[in-house]
Amino acid sequence: MTNAIAVNNPVVETILSRRATKYYDPTVTLSDDQIRELVRIGTTAPTSFHLQNWRFIAVRSPEAKARLHPIAWSQPAITDAAVTFIVVGQLADSSVIPDRLAPVVEAGIMPERLVPEWENPARDLYMEYPQRQRDEAVRTATFGAAAMIYVARSWGLGSTPMIGFDDKAVHLEFGLAEDEVPVMLLSVGAERPGNWRQKPRRPVADVLDFV
Repeated sequence: MTNAIAVNNPVVETILSRRATKYYDPTVTLSDDQIRELVRIGTTAPTSFHLQNWRFIAVRSPEAKARLHPIAWSQPAITDAAVTFIVVGQLADSSVIPDRLAPVVEAGIMPERLVPEWENPARDLYMEYPQRQRDEAVRTATFGAAAMIYVARSWGLGSTPMIGFDDKAVHLEFGLAEDEVPVMLLSVGAERPGNWRQKPRRPVADVLDFV
């Protein structure tokens, strides 16, 4: 069944062919429209209560790369990839839910009377729990980054998610707000020869339990 699902399925093929890119072609750039589209598609990823509590800082100019490079462990992807996103999660805040749901109501997807039924439980879940707020920021940003990774692969581009950076320095250098968490860096660009194929994973039998 697994092989039957994978064959001629472009989504599965994209996922299975993705790899962490080490070597980028520094001569290849992405346009503003390409960067916007990558983020637009990425932000269709799921978020709790439709909070959409994320932000993406596209570090792509030589000057911005020079600012990020030393506080990101001087990793080559920062300078060589077309763009490196600072993937930012925002602490979960239930008070934004009416605004975030307004387009959903306007589109006729949900009735307005249901908005409090989303806002109230979210307030109970997050308001008095700082760790939950931060956990949700990390979850949301990670969902968005993962979607962007696969979009990039479907476009024939490489990507590298990175946690090697000074989070306090990134926070200060790029003007993050008090309620924002720099969750990861995500470089995207054209690959050059020499990158490994996707590394083998642990057997499913080692990580899956049926109950």
